[in-house]
Amino acid sequence: MHSRLRSASLAATLAACATLSQAAGFVLTSPDIKPGSTLTDAQVSNDFGCTGRNISPALKWSGAPKDTRSFAVSLYDPDAPGSGWWHWVVYNIPATASELPEGAGAADGKGLPTGSVQGRSDFGSSEFGGACPPVGDKPHRYIFTVYALGTDKLDIPPDAAAARVGSAINANKLASASFAAKYGRAK
Repeated sequence: MHSRLRSASLAATLAACATLSQAAGFVLTSPDIKPGSTLTDAQVSNDFGCTGRNISPALKWSGAPKDTRSFAVSLYDPDAPGSGWWHWVVYNIPATASELPEGAGAADGKGLPTGSVQGRSDFGSSEFGGACPPVGDKPHRYIFTVYALGTDKLDIPPDAAAARVGSAINANKLASASFAAKYGRAK
Protein backbone atom coordinates (compact mmCIF):
# COMPACT_ATOMS: atom_id res chain seq x y z
CA MET A 1 0.00 0.00 0.00
CA HIS A 2 2.77 2.47 0.93
CA SER A 3 4.54 1.68 -2.33
CA ARG A 4 1.43 2.62 -4.34
CA LEU A 5 0.99 5.83 -2.36
CA ARG A 6 4.64 6.78 -2.92
CA SER A 7 4.30 6.02 -6.65
CA ALA A 8 1.12 8.10 -6.89
CA SER A 9 2.75 10.93 -4.95
CA LEU A 10 5.86 10.81 -7.16
CA ALA A 11 3.70 10.80 -10.31
CA ALA A 12 1.74 13.82 -9.02
CA THR A 13 4.98 15.66 -8.18
CA LEU A 14 6.46 14.94 -11.62
CA ALA A 15 3.24 16.07 -13.32
CA ALA A 16 3.30 19.32 -11.33
CA CYS A 17 6.95 19.90 -12.26
CA ALA A 18 6.22 19.27 -15.93
CA THR A 19 3.37 21.78 -15.80
CA LEU A 20 5.61 24.39 -14.15
CA SER A 21 8.37 23.94 -16.71
CA GLN A 22 6.01 24.47 -19.64
CA ALA A 23 5.49 28.23 -19.22
CA ALA A 24 3.29 29.42 -22.05
CA GLY A 25 5.21 31.75 -24.34
CA PHE A 26 8.70 31.10 -22.91
CA VAL A 27 10.82 30.67 -26.04
CA LEU A 28 14.51 30.20 -26.85
CA THR A 29 15.82 31.07 -30.33
CA SER A 30 19.13 31.63 -32.07
CA PRO A 31 19.94 33.69 -35.16
CA ASP A 32 22.83 31.25 -35.73
CA ILE A 33 21.02 27.90 -35.42
CA LYS A 34 17.53 26.89 -36.49
CA PRO A 35 15.77 24.13 -34.52
CA GLY A 36 16.37 20.73 -36.13
CA SER A 37 19.19 22.03 -38.33
CA THR A 38 22.78 20.82 -38.47
CA LEU A 39 25.34 22.75 -36.43
CA THR A 40 27.85 24.74 -38.45
CA ASP A 41 31.63 24.64 -38.18
CA ALA A 42 31.36 27.55 -35.71
CA GLN A 43 29.65 25.36 -33.07
CA VAL A 44 31.91 22.32 -33.59
CA SER A 45 34.76 21.58 -31.15
CA ASN A 46 38.39 22.06 -31.98
CA ASP A 47 39.43 19.01 -29.94
CA PHE A 48 39.14 15.19 -29.93
CA GLY A 49 39.87 15.08 -33.68
CA CYS A 50 37.29 17.73 -34.60
CA THR A 51 38.44 20.89 -36.34
CA GLY A 52 35.64 23.38 -35.71
CA ARG A 53 35.82 26.93 -34.35
CA ASN A 54 34.30 26.15 -30.90
CA ILE A 55 32.19 29.33 -30.72
CA SER A 56 28.99 29.50 -28.70
CA PRO A 57 26.00 30.68 -30.74
CA ALA A 58 23.96 33.78 -30.05
CA LEU A 59 20.90 32.87 -27.99
CA LYS A 60 17.76 34.93 -27.33
CA TRP A 61 14.81 34.25 -25.06
CA SER A 62 11.48 35.85 -24.30
CA GLY A 63 8.30 35.19 -22.36
CA ALA A 64 9.89 34.14 -19.06
CA PRO A 65 7.58 33.84 -16.05
CA LYS A 66 7.09 37.13 -14.17
CA ASP A 67 8.67 35.70 -10.99
CA THR A 68 11.99 34.96 -12.74
CA ARG A 69 14.94 36.18 -10.65
CA SER A 70 17.80 34.81 -12.81
CA PHE A 71 18.52 32.54 -15.78
CA ALA A 72 20.79 29.62 -16.61
CA VAL A 73 21.71 28.22 -20.03
CA SER A 74 22.99 24.77 -20.96
CA LEU A 75 24.04 22.71 -23.96
CA TYR A 76 23.65 18.96 -23.54
CA ASP A 77 24.18 15.97 -25.86
CA PRO A 78 21.92 13.12 -24.66
CA ASP A 79 23.29 10.81 -27.38
CA ALA A 80 26.90 10.79 -26.19
CA PRO A 81 28.14 7.40 -24.98
CA GLY A 82 27.48 6.78 -21.30
CA SER A 83 25.15 9.26 -19.63
CA GLY A 84 25.36 12.05 -22.20
CA TRP A 85 27.74 15.02 -22.38
CA TRP A 86 27.47 18.52 -20.90
CA HIS A 87 29.00 20.93 -23.41
CA TRP A 88 28.22 24.18 -21.60
CA VAL A 89 26.46 25.55 -18.56
CA VAL A 90 26.08 29.19 -17.53
CA TYR A 91 24.27 30.32 -14.39
CA ASN A 92 23.57 33.45 -12.35
CA ILE A 93 22.53 35.28 -15.52
CA PRO A 94 20.62 38.38 -14.31
CA ALA A 95 16.84 38.43 -14.76
CA THR A 96 17.26 41.59 -16.87
CA ALA A 97 19.12 39.62 -19.56
CA SER A 98 17.31 38.27 -22.58
CA GLU A 99 20.19 37.10 -24.73
CA LEU A 100 23.78 35.94 -24.95
CA PRO A 101 25.87 37.15 -27.91
CA GLU A 102 27.79 34.82 -30.19
CA GLY A 103 31.07 33.89 -28.51
CA ALA A 104 29.82 34.57 -24.96
CA GLY A 105 31.05 31.10 -23.98
CA ALA A 106 34.72 31.98 -24.46
CA ALA A 107 37.06 31.07 -21.58
CA ASP A 108 37.30 34.70 -20.45
CA GLY A 109 33.48 35.02 -20.27
CA LYS A 110 33.68 38.67 -21.38
CA GLY A 111 30.55 38.33 -23.51
CA LEU A 112 28.44 37.19 -20.55
CA PRO A 113 26.25 39.54 -18.51
CA THR A 114 27.91 40.78 -15.30
CA GLY A 115 27.67 38.21 -12.52
CA SER A 116 27.21 35.22 -14.84
CA VAL A 117 29.29 32.12 -14.13
CA GLN A 118 30.30 29.30 -16.48
CA GLY A 119 30.35 25.90 -14.79
CA ARG A 120 32.76 23.13 -15.72
CA SER A 121 31.66 21.13 -18.77
CA ASP A 122 32.43 17.48 -19.40
CA PHE A 123 35.44 18.71 -21.37
CA GLY A 124 36.85 19.69 -17.95
CA SER A 125 36.87 23.43 -18.60
CA SER A 126 34.59 26.35 -17.85
CA GLU A 127 33.81 27.46 -21.38
CA PHE A 128 31.67 26.46 -24.34
CA GLY A 129 32.66 23.10 -25.82
CA GLY A 130 31.41 22.46 -29.34
CA ALA A 131 30.00 19.30 -30.86
CA CYS A 132 32.34 16.38 -31.54
CA PRO A 133 30.54 13.03 -31.56
CA PRO A 134 32.45 9.81 -32.19
CA VAL A 135 33.18 9.01 -35.84
CA GLY A 136 30.49 6.79 -37.35
CA ASP A 137 27.79 7.50 -34.73
CA LYS A 138 24.42 8.60 -36.04
CA PRO A 139 24.16 12.40 -35.74
CA HIS A 140 23.84 13.45 -32.11
CA ARG A 141 21.23 15.87 -30.77
CA TYR A 142 22.52 19.04 -29.12
CA ILE A 143 19.90 20.54 -26.83
CA PHE A 144 20.19 24.24 -25.99
CA THR A 145 18.08 25.19 -22.96
CA VAL A 146 17.39 28.38 -21.04
CA TYR A 147 16.01 28.04 -17.52
CA ALA A 148 14.03 30.71 -15.67
CA LEU A 149 14.98 30.45 -12.00
CA GLY A 150 13.22 31.58 -8.85
CA THR A 151 16.46 32.63 -7.14
CA ASP A 152 18.83 35.55 -7.77
CA LYS A 153 21.90 33.38 -7.46
CA LEU A 154 22.88 29.72 -7.36
CA ASP A 155 25.33 29.49 -4.49
CA ILE A 156 27.76 26.99 -5.98
CA PRO A 157 31.48 27.33 -6.74
CA PRO A 158 32.54 28.53 -10.20
CA ASP A 159 34.43 25.29 -10.87
CA ALA A 160 31.42 23.09 -10.09
CA ALA A 161 30.74 20.29 -12.54
CA ALA A 162 27.77 20.66 -14.89
CA ALA A 163 25.86 17.87 -13.11
CA ARG A 164 26.05 19.79 -9.80
CA VAL A 165 24.94 23.00 -11.51
CA GLY A 166 22.14 21.05 -13.20
CA SER A 167 20.90 19.79 -9.86
CA ALA A 168 20.79 23.34 -8.46
CA ILE A 169 19.05 24.58 -11.62
CA ASN A 170 16.36 21.92 -11.34
CA ALA A 171 15.81 22.72 -7.66
CA ASN A 172 15.12 26.40 -8.54
CA LYS A 173 13.51 26.09 -11.99
CA LEU A 174 10.30 27.97 -12.74
CA ALA A 175 10.30 27.14 -16.46
CA SER A 176 12.56 26.17 -19.34
CA ALA A 177 12.64 26.59 -23.10
CA SER A 178 14.75 24.48 -25.48
CA PHE A 179 15.58 23.69 -29.06
CA ALA A 180 17.78 20.98 -30.55
CA ALA A 181 20.16 20.84 -33.50
CA LYS A 182 22.23 17.90 -34.69
CA TYR A 183 25.75 17.04 -35.78
CA GLY A 184 27.55 13.88 -36.89
CA ARG A 185 30.93 12.82 -38.27
CA ALA A 186 31.15 10.24 -41.03
CA LYS A 187 34.96 10.02 -40.86
